[in-house]
Amino acid sequence: MIIETKAVSQGAERRRSTVEAALIETPQGEGIFEGYAALFGVADLGRDILMPGAFAASLSRRGASAVKLLYQHDPARPIGTWLEIAEDPRGLKVRGQLLPELEQAREVLSLMRAGIIDGLSIGFRTIRGKRDAASGVRRLHEVDLWEISVVTFPMQEGARITPQISAKAAIPRRATQPDARILDAGRRLVQGLRA
Repeated sequence: MIIETKAVSQGAERRRSTVEAALIETPQGEGIFEGYAALFGVADLGRDILMPGAFAASLSRRGASAVKLLYQHDPARPIGTWLEIAEDPRGLKVRGQLLPELEQAREVLSLMRAGIIDGLSIGFRTIRGKRDAASGVRRLHEVDLWEISVVTFPMQEGARITPQISAKAAIPRRATQPDARILDAGRRLVQGLRA
């Protein structure tokens, strides 16, 4: 079920787009994820289309570390930090880290691993955009990016986690290498069923 939410708060527009992400376990800690916060040339449920280059000036001024990583657009619930935010030909590619010291971040990490939370949403102010009177579609050529949130319901439906990535994200790295004894027991069970 998709719920359209189009909120304006303190001059920042909120647009939701799904994270296409993989959780990465690292020696420095867990909770690093990456994906696309927005896709270029794809209309969201609010009929906005972000154009290539829309984030360039804002990212040049602000940098990734000044863009807030929030949960559900709530400024009282920061959950981590953005390590990288950059435009590529597909859209706004992001890499962030949830802070394990925060209880909310640990909960979000669990929800991401389970595939329950899989959305990203951008909070921004439109600098330059043009609405097509006939279609009602607004093309955003420049935006001032304030924050990117992990959300439940994204505005951009097409940027979903792929099943292959979801499976990897749901299993911690240490569990991806099954114990040989378990594999052997499974093989014996299958052979016994065939006999």
